[in-house]
Amino acid sequence: MTPLIFLPGMMCDARLFGPQIQALSGRVPVMTFPLSQHDDVEAMAADTLNHAPPNFALAGLSMGGIVAMEVVRQAQDRVTQLALLDTNPLAEKPEVKARRAPQMAAVSEGRLWDVMRDEMKPNYLADGPPQGAILDLCMAMATDLGPDVFLRQSQALMGRPDQCATLSSYAGKTLVLCGRDDGLCPVERHQMMHDLLPQSTLEIVDGAGHLPTLEKPKETTAALIRWLEDT
Repeated sequence: MTPLIFLPGMMCDARLFGPQIQALSGRVPVMTFPLSQHDDVEAMAADTLNHAPPNFALAGLSMGGIVAMEVVRQAQDRVTQLALLDTNPLAEKPEVKARRAPQMAAVSEGRLWDVMRDEMKPNYLADGPPQGAILDLCMAMATDLGPDVFLRQSQALMGRPDQCATLSSYAGKTLVLCGRDDGLCPVERHQMMHDLLPQSTLEIVDGAGHLPTLEKPKETTAALIRWLEDT
């Protein structure tokens, strides 16, 4: 069976896909690759390809989706299926780049916890009972990865390329999924990706924000199972 590779979002690790890994590992070989060693998206994608099997299904969330699109650009013949979750195919806007500079300066001064707590994580989730536990997990992942990874990943996101042409040229079966309340990568952006991709399905998860894998794990896992098994 074709392996499935998960690529996590910024300052996240395999725990971002914990419920999905648990549910899918009995159905398909599952791998998760860290995106922590490089400061540009092209190198992250090349490193993923260097460690991946010859052919694989690929799912990425947020920054992981951005890297997944670059993987497709570099070697689309190796990606049998693609899932893009809560992500963005466009190059970073100047105003977003400008906001990163003070964040990076603060992290360089030892204030990673403050930046994650005050500026990033509050924007990730929809309102709901599990929010506190998910935020605690997000803070644990960020703390474990540390400030150097934050700086490298920020630099990579600032310099990422536009991938609209990549999506238009990819003919594999694709799932485009996002939380309905995602304030970072809104539904409209996913509709655009769906329109670009020739063989895509769009799924919107109610009651979820930027991290539906944790906010609505059952619904997100069910969508991934349909993507993997429907042919």
